[in-house]
Amino acid sequence: MSIRLSPRIASVFAVISLFVLASATSMADEVVNLEQPVDVADVKVDGATLFRVRGASSLPAATRAANIADRIKAVAADPAVDPTTTRRVREGDYVAIYAGKTRMLVVSVPDAEVEHLTVDTLAELNEIRVREAIADYRASRTSQYLVGGAASAGVATLVLVIGTVLLYWISRWLRLRIGSAMHARVKTVGIQEFAILRAERLRAVILGVVKALVIAGEIALVLFWLVFVLSRFPWTRGVASTLIADIADPLRRLGISIVESIPNLVFLVILYYVIRGALRMVRAFFIAVERGGVVLSGFEREWAIPTYKIVRLAIVALGLVVAYPYIPGSGSEAFKGVTLFAGIVFSLGSSTAVANIIAGYMMTYRRAFRTGDRVRIGDVTGDVTEMRLQVTHVRTIKNEDVVIPNSQILNGNVINYSTLAKAASLLLHTTVGIGYETPWRQVEAMLLEAAGRMRGLAPVPAPFVLQTALGDFAITYEINVACGEPHRMAELYSELHRNILDVFNEYDVAIMTPAYVADPPDPKVVPKAKWHLSPAKPDDTPAKPGGASA
Repeated sequence: MSIRLSPRIASVFAVISLFVLASATSMADEVVNLEQPVDVADVKVDGATLFRVRGASSLPAATRAANIADRIKAVAADPAVDPTTTRRVREGDYVAIYAGKTRMLVVSVPDAEVEHLTVDTLAELNEIRVREAIADYRASRTSQYLVGGAASAGVATLVLVIGTVLLYWISRWLRLRIGSAMHARVKTVGIQEFAILRAERLRAVILGVVKALVIAGEIALVLFWLVFVLSRFPWTRGVASTLIADIADPLRRLGISIVESIPNLVFLVILYYVIRGALRMVRAFFIAVERGGVVLSGFEREWAIPTYKIVRLAIVALGLVVAYPYIPGSGSEAFKGVTLFAGIVFSLGSSTAVANIIAGYMMTYRRAFRTGDRVRIGDVTGDVTEMRLQVTHVRTIKNEDVVIPNSQILNGNVINYSTLAKAASLLLHTTVGIGYETPWRQVEAMLLEAAGRMRGLAPVPAPFVLQTALGDFAITYEINVACGEPHRMAELYSELHRNILDVFNEYDVAIMTPAYVADPPDPKVVPKAKWHLSPAKPDDTPAKPGGASA
């Protein structure tokens, strides 16, 4: 169903819509204008503030204030104008202030709203300030006033010179007295021959502090002199007031900031002692766990210190998060920029370090190995001597200290020879290749005989032989012996290999490993008569490897 409207009704609806749209736009502009700051500026003559005026979109407050100040100066410079003849004239909604025939300024309703006064009251007050400004302007430019200002400036200059000389002599006297006193009393602070703080360095620091205080006193004298001299003359009085504001305003803001920061500083001190007490309690608890005084189900004692470090980091991080809003200046853009830059640098530069730290903790809880275990990590075999957050130190059987990043250990395979050897023996094994013409029973018997000649093997399990492969030219035999001391692996392997060579030579059986080309005309064995050729001696006993028992 369609609805048709007459042209008259459509026109009415259009007019209403435009009216509503215009009203909404006006209200929006009014809200925006209410949210905007009021444009005001001070009217200054010879550095003294008379009153404030409000600006408009066509005439900014600063321009209006400068124009009013120029008119006041022009009237004050004209001796024909009597300042007592100023008057106020009501002109509609505003009041104009005249000096002679010159209209000095206009006090409007917006000006009165800024001061929260009526237009007439504000106009009366502004008229008084204009009279005073004209009188001061003329009085400060008389010859008598200028001569007095010059005399005051001369006296201030003389005081500056005398103060500078006194500061010089005082600083010289202090340096001599402090130098002689410290030379006789202050000694080098250190532990035996190690000097923590040398006497001459301490004297240099104290003398530097004295010098800095003297320089600060000289700067203060010069600033006071400059402000005083500039304030004696009307042409530079504005510069003096600006200089005072530039010096006093930062000091005032610093003092206000310190006073306002006192509650936050008190909170930070209390938070510091709370965090410190919590860390002490946590440390005492985990030390008790490490020593066995506190037993936690399923929690190993060696996990105590690493867990304490994680909890300590979490407590400190929580304390920093709580303390951050109370740190003076934490809300400033500079502080935010510094923290953001530090975060970016840390995230870009410490990714590897963080990965190694996380890997170190994960290895601790996984119990891959402990300090003192004989392990194989990649192509490195040795004993674990130290486990740190980022790296693990392994001492090889050649007495080499190998430093391995924890992330590399976590991402690779780790063979621990010590973990199961404490409960069950570790199996040492080696292989030999023997031709098919040698009976396998004879080969196994010879390997067992070689194993039986070894000393220091674990009793269980007994040595046994496995045939691991039937190759193209030889059979691969594997002899397995039990070892209860993983740190003697290299020594036992060497002894096993020596015994195998001796036994096979005794029975004239050639070892085909590592390769086979053709049957040799004579067996590749060493007769017993040549076992002790020079320089070997019949009573020689093979020496143990230097790092085997390490």
